[in-house]
Amino acid sequence: MALTNRWKQHIELWQNSGLTQAGYCEREGLNRKTFSARLYEYRSRRSPTPPVLIPIQVEAMVTGQIVLHHAKGHRLELPASVSVSWLGELLRCLD
Repeated sequence: MALTNRWKQHIELWQNSGLTQAGYCEREGLNRKTFSARLYEYRSRRSPTPPVLIPIQVEAMVTGQIVLHHAKGHRLELPASVSVSWLGELLRCLD
């Protein structure tokens, strides 16, 4: 049987209704088996959308820490991503 505009409309309305197939068919007075058959036909006729690769950028997560123990008793816990030049300045200030 050809898929008529009436069935296409019912399928689209059902998809947007939030109802189960059974609930939609009951509300609209449709035969559930006929609806399921038309839905199968509808889905098999649609041309599938080809898969597409979406480019993403992944930034490495740094979870490590640097722990410094200074001779004067200072203890610093810093993320491993801390700037080396900033760390050098900090250590010079602590002396």
